[in-house]
Amino acid sequence: MAERHFDEELKLLKERLLQMASRAEEAIARSVKSLVNRDSPLAEQVIKLDPLIDALEIEVDEQCLKLLALRQPIAIDLRFITSAMKINSELERIGDQAVNIAERSLELVKEPRLKPLIDIPRMATLSQGMVKDSLDAFVNKDAALARSVCESDDEVDNLNEQIFRELLTYMIQDTSTISRAVHLMLIGRHLERIADHATNVAENVIYFVKGKTIKHHVADMH
Repeated sequence: MAERHFDEELKLLKERLLQMASRAEEAIARSVKSLVNRDSPLAEQVIKLDPLIDALEIEVDEQCLKLLALRQPIAIDLRFITSAMKINSELERIGDQAVNIAERSLELVKEPRLKPLIDIPRMATLSQGMVKDSLDAFVNKDAALARSVCESDDEVDNLNEQIFRELLTYMIQDTSTISRAVHLMLIGRHLERIADHATNVAENVIYFVKGKTIKHHVADMH
């Protein structure tokens, strides 16, 4: 009976994490959409909804601590709960990065558009996909999917470098573009950080499934 109750508690914890991941993904999508469409109300919505992600983080953390204290889990259950705590923290930070993008979007709306946005939406799609895949890997105990998330990080880094170089050229050629270019550079940086957090989630999934701690050693994951 107690064991069944424990399984239900673990299931609830998983559901809460998925709920949080869904909110974080939505925040990324909306913040970038607000940037592309120059949509201030949408950017404000992202900022306004962030406390919901923060509240969920506290709830998940408390749930994890309660399970650790009352159930004293061992082996894979212990790894599941400790991984959930770390993943929870990464998701909250992803939400914060989406807020940062929304804030930059609000600043950019005040000025003329600098250039058509191509690489930033691509980066956003990749980063958002990494967040989704890392959580799917967690739920399905899929170490191979988690590994592929870690490998996707390079693509996001390369796009960010490309964006940086292109914007630098704008700034050198015309100093009136500096303010807008800096905002866009920072948005690239925020998206790169989202991809980094998704990679951290994936590394935690590999620890949970395989019992191996892997930090930034993709080659060791095979």
